[in-house]
This record gives sequence, C-alpha cells and structure tokens, in this order.
Amino acid sequence: MTLLEVDNVVKHFPITAGTLIKHAIGQVRAVDGVSLELAPGETLGLVGETGCGKSTLARCIAGLHPVTSGKVRFDGDDITNLPRSQMRRYRRDIQVIFQDPYGSLNPRRRVGSIIADPLVVHRIQRGEQLRRTVQDLMERVGLNPEHYNRFPAEFSGGQRQRIGVARALALKPRLIICDEPVSALDVSIQAQILNLLKDLQDDFGLTYLFIAHDLSVVRHVSDRIAVMYLGKVVERAGADELHEIPRHPYTNALLSATAVADPDEAERRHRIILTGDVPSPIDPPSGCRFHPRCPKARERCSAEEPPLEAKPHPVACHFPVEVGEDLTARSTA
Repeated sequence: MTLLEVDNVVKHFPITAGTLIKHAIGQVRAVDGVSLELAPGETLGLVGETGCGKSTLARCIAGLHPVTSGKVRFDGDDITNLPRSQMRRYRRDIQVIFQDPYGSLNPRRRVGSIIADPLVVHRIQRGEQLRRTVQDLMERVGLNPEHYNRFPAEFSGGQRQRIGVARALALKPRLIICDEPVSALDVSIQAQILNLLKDLQDDFGLTYLFIAHDLSVVRHVSDRIAVMYLGKVVERAGADELHEIPRHPYTNALLSATAVADPDEAERRHRIILTGDVPSPIDPPSGCRFHPRCPKARERCSAEEPPLEAKPHPVACHFPVEVGEDLTARSTA
C-alpha cells in the first residue's frame, strides 16, 4: 500500500525581465523529474546540499507550490495543482514542520492561538474544548500547558520547534513533512526533537518525509533515504544500506563529510574533496549533472544522462562506486 506517490514531478520557476512588460528570459529548474513513494508509517529521508530542490519538492507535495508537470497522489487521489477549495480536505492529512523555529511562528500571537489555528481554520473545535486540546498537545510535545498564553519570544529555539510540532499534530495528520526541523538547533536539542518525532510516530502511526542535509541525522530517523543533487534523485536505498554500501560518488562524498563521535574513527576516515561549485539550476550541465565535480567522471558522463534504475538499490550513475573502492585518491583539494 502506498500513501504518497510522487511521479516525475517537475517544478521550474520563470526568470523574468522588464519593468512594465515582463517577459521570460529563462527558468530555474529547481525540481527536474523526481519520483518517490511512501508507505503508511514509513519515514523517507531526503538529503542533499542546500539548493538541490528538497524544500521546493516538499512544498509541491503540500500544495504550497504549483507543479510544472508530473503527478502527486495521496492515498490514491491525484492532488496535483488542486484549487484551494478542493485541496482543503487534504490539508488535514498533510502537515508541515518548518525549518526555522523563529520565523515560522508569529511573534505577536500567543502560543495557544498559534497551535489552535488548524483546529479553528477547519472548524473542528472551539471554546473550552479547544483550549483543553491545545494544552494536551503542548503537554504531549514536552511543553508546560500553563504557558498557553505566553509569546514565542519567551521560549527557547528547541521549545519553539516543539510548538511547531504541536501545531502540525493538531489535526491528527497521516503525513508530516519535516523540512529540516533540527538544522537550526543545537546538537543536544536536535536529539531531543528527533526522539520526540520518533515517539509521536510510534504513538500516532505517522508517516514522515524527513528533509535534511546531514546524512547522520537522517539515518537516525529514516527507513529509506533518497539523495538529491541539483533537482534530481541520484540514489535511493534503505538507511543502513546507503551508509554501508553507497553507490553514487556524490553520496560517498556526503558520507565522508559527516561528523563522527568516535575520534579514532574520525582519524581513519578519508574526506572526499569535490572540486568546483554546485552548478546553477538555471543552466545545469549536460549529461550527468554531477560530472563536473565527480572524481569518477568520464566522457560518457558529460554526453549521456544516467537513468535512475528501477532495482532494490537504484543509482543514477554510469560508473557506480564498487564495494571497497577509494575515491579519495581521485579527488583533489
């Protein structure tokens, strides 16, 4: 059974010029043909560098951005580019936890009313019952219910993110999109939020699309992981398999850059240094988009785009990394 199906989704943003009469002069290819599936109760991690299209894809799934082409299906229903009136019924089942716990909460409103908003908008509860529900939610995410009338500025960053989690949980959704929910928090607070999300998933049967740029964080919470680079998914696998047998050179480079708690292991690890900068999504490279930075690139890579093969461990690479292969000798600082 599939809860969410993303089928070859494309999202391009037009670039316009002109003062009075604007005309298109190009487009930003933020998401360029991404396909994903999530089963009920599963966590799919989505990782990649800043600007690779992770958050744009999330907003397309949630209906916050219109899709240029492709399909988004939720529980078998096509929800691609639905009008607001028709999308309203699906918003109860699809909620988002945003990255910035400071910018995602209105500083002029009290915490109780912020968490209550989804219940008010969907006309589910009101009055004293609404207050009790909000306070129960606050207690469930580790906040003091007596702080119902405080403002966001009176809470720490970790507490503010718990407010965001409570707001997302209010409508008892089936899918929660976690858009880098811990990247702005201290490491010790990150662990608390991750454990909270895991506990909530176990208690409520939630499905997560968990977006991050840190593979070590994603491994902790994910069943499967998809790696994005410049608008495309380049590798998909189970969380443990991806860490133990990464096949795409880009995935290997990401793993080599993750922090390691064991100093002996950190000393043994060899960092893969990628040359050059991430290409522009306005004018992506021909062939494989990673080839200008890839330590294994050959002539075929610049001429032919590798497909994401449909098999248990799909990888979009003409020359996947073999088990035990060392890419550090091919990379240069």
